[in-house]
Amino acid sequence: MGNLDTIDLAIMRTLQDNGRISNADLAQRVGLSPSACSRRLDILEKNGTISGYHARLSNKALDYKMMVIVHISLSGQFAKTLAEFEAAVKLCPNVLVCYLMSGEYDYILRVAAKDLEDYERIHRDWLSALPHVVKINSSFALREIIDRPNVGL
Repeated sequence: MGNLDTIDLAIMRTLQDNGRISNADLAQRVGLSPSACSRRLDILEKNGTISGYHARLSNKALDYKMMVIVHISLSGQFAKTLAEFEAAVKLCPNVLVCYLMSGEYDYILRVAAKDLEDYERIHRDWLSALPHVVKINSSFALREIIDRPNVGL
């Protein structure tokens, strides 16, 4: 955050709380004119500091009652192996997050499922079919304690 000043940080804090705020309201909250605020926002978007705007959907409202943490081991860590796995896992609509890891497992996934039967389908039709997978370890979240959409600034 070396290039960011207090106004940039205020813009980002405000947008994390309300990504749909109008430019005029945002400008007022951070103490800029609307045109200056718009220029600042454009810079933050173009340099990748702000990577997008998203609606946060409720898993419960969409009937996804289960979150599953899935640890995946591959047959090797060759560039081609990793690339093929990563391309395939991006196609699975229930995989919300996928991280390449150091340590015991190659990848950790967060998977949304409606129920145990749905997860069995996801495991059978998607996860087990991913290229180069040799081990899948699934852990079921019992209760969500925190899921922060915002980064502390």
